[in-house]
Amino acid sequence: MRVIAGTARRLSLMTPKGMETRPTLDREKETLFNTLQNDVGGARFLDLFAGSGQIGIEALSRGAKEAVFVEMGRDAAACIKKNLEHTKLSDKAVVYANDCLTAIAKLASKKESFDIIFLDPPYDSELYEDTLSAIKRAGILSEDGIVVVESRLRTDLSFTEDLGFETIKTKEYKTNKHSLLRLSNKE
Repeated sequence: MRVIAGTARRLSLMTPKGMETRPTLDREKETLFNTLQNDVGGARFLDLFAGSGQIGIEALSRGAKEAVFVEMGRDAAACIKKNLEHTKLSDKAVVYANDCLTAIAKLASKKESFDIIFLDPPYDSELYEDTLSAIKRAGILSEDGIVVVESRLRTDLSFTEDLGFETIKTKEYKTNKHSLLRLSNKE
């Protein structure tokens, strides 16, 4: 696993030991960032369920102003910090070693707002709906912000409309997909 583009291009990243994390494949990461290329520069980026931190680090490398990483696993949070040091991006990053919902509440209490929020919870968990609902309630997505949801192909995200999001794009891969959401203007 490596950084694909930007200031940390070609640098290898560590992954946490064990089967707790599921790194996004490089070709899927490249496709995602090609889609987001006009949105990343100068953006505040939130990487939820961050694992090794590779998605947020890619955003920083490509010009995001700041990234916040949320990872509950202690080994994974330590791995993110090491990857940030290795890529020399630590000064633009904050790592929360919390569960996602606690971190969202902390960020809301600090009146934080993000232009891009990436979430990749454990597949087949109940955390998709809970996390998107918490993001909406907390008001941490900027007015024109984008939420990127990584999930299995078969994951039904139709509930997002009821939460007040609209799907602006879905990119399907062999076994998973990226769904790009925005807050609906209908409210």
